[in-house]
Amino acid sequence: MTKRPLTPVQQSAFGEEGLNAKVAALAEEIRELYLSDSVPWVLGYSGGKDSTATLQLVWYALAALPVEERTKPVHVISTDTLVENPIVAAWVASSLDEMRRSATAEAMPFLPERLTPTITNTFWVNLIGKGYPAPRPKFRWCTDRLKIKPSNAFITDVVKDRGEVILVLGIRRQESAARARAMDRHERMRVRDRLSPNANLPNSLIYSPVEDWSNDDVWTYLMQVANPWGYRNRDLLTLYQGASADGECPLVVDASTPSCGDSRFGCWVCTLVEQDKSMAAMIQNDQDKEWMLPMLELRNELDVKDDRHMRDFRRMNGSVQIFHGRTIPGPYTQEWRAHWLRRVLEVQRWVREHGPKEMRQITLISQEELDEIRRIWVVDKHEIEDLLPVVYEEATGHPFAGERVNDGACFSAQDLALLKEACGGDRVRYETLRELLEVERKHRVATRRSGLFDALEKTLRRGLHDDEAAALEFTLPQHEARQRLAEAAEHATAVEDLLQFDVPTLSARSAS
Repeated sequence: MTKRPLTPVQQSAFGEEGLNAKVAALAEEIRELYLSDSVPWVLGYSGGKDSTATLQLVWYALAALPVEERTKPVHVISTDTLVENPIVAAWVASSLDEMRRSATAEAMPFLPERLTPTITNTFWVNLIGKGYPAPRPKFRWCTDRLKIKPSNAFITDVVKDRGEVILVLGIRRQESAARARAMDRHERMRVRDRLSPNANLPNSLIYSPVEDWSNDDVWTYLMQVANPWGYRNRDLLTLYQGASADGECPLVVDASTPSCGDSRFGCWVCTLVEQDKSMAAMIQNDQDKEWMLPMLELRNELDVKDDRHMRDFRRMNGSVQIFHGRTIPGPYTQEWRAHWLRRVLEVQRWVREHGPKEMRQITLISQEELDEIRRIWVVDKHEIEDLLPVVYEEATGHPFAGERVNDGACFSAQDLALLKEACGGDRVRYETLRELLEVERKHRVATRRSGLFDALEKTLRRGLHDDEAAALEFTLPQHEARQRLAEAAEHATAVEDLLQFDVPTLSARSAS
């Protein structure tokens, strides 16, 4: 097998035969693969150019089959992270609706599915509820929770039901050198013609019909071949151009693919890129989209290079960890989690009041997320002040109508204010006493009190240090001692290996 050169020049896959001949050959290949077995297909659709071109190819190919042969389902899955760029999210949702109607009317085997993360995995539940800091390249906690798990769960369910699945993806070699290397590696392991194994999911194969297409090939096809489910591909091009700083470079919707000039469609809260150039370009290129400016401002507020002042000096479990003589910061403090909640609600209210008609009911943070955040704060973190309804009413002007989670609370706001005053502004001491009181109350009203002492000990350990300086003073000597022990053990192992290596030489000398 000849290895394809990885050059920055994008060569057309159409060659001398041209677009029509290439598309006709692909259509025949798609039909042959579709009819060759009963394995269901799952097609990944993001609403971007590559997945749209892929879906069009499959749609037109299967439309040429008799209705009685279109028996195998093609699940079209689109993952909504719930923090997508609202313009793109609306585009994809509307496209899925049109797709569903057309598939029913034309007796096509396509089954559109909108996937979302579970409530415990959403962006705001993790950032505002649990206190996870805004994602960074070295702490990219969002991608797996928001994108990978929903799609993998769906595919796994199909495999459980049917035993096997074929994933149809709009991935292309010319997206990047890294993508090309990965696709070449998978191609060498192909078990069937054009079907590559999926290293992440068992019993699943990958089919990538546009793998050799260039960026220009994709747009040439989309501009010359009408969308079969009633959408306008020229509108898609306009959407791409409007989100590009230069108006020409199309952007990539899939988070698994590289961005174009650091611009990308995706989550409007994304801090994995230095700037959200796509949203900034939308606002700059179209005055009608200036309503997104507060969203962009909030995203920039989240993107803080040094956020130590926003985070607890302890890890999520209460432990203190040292790195280069400093503590590794943990989750956002209660104050900052309440701040981020207030900001999201304020932005949501502003967009509803000043945005276009179609955005008047926009949901940046759902009621289900608010209920889960409230539960985490009160139940898991023992923050019995129950701040969420207060913050909600202040930010929205409306009373919070969610579920109550602390009906058994025996401390009023005045009681807790007195406790905080008695602690003299010491945050850790106040939080420790508050948690101790709540732990004891919960066990007192429980049928069994088992686990009380373990819970009290855990709370006391978490509140052992009043601040970062005290934690460093206590923990740093132990950390340095452990390092010295580790270095001594490593040295001893090296000496032992050296002696074992020299034993035959020493024995020979003794014998002589």
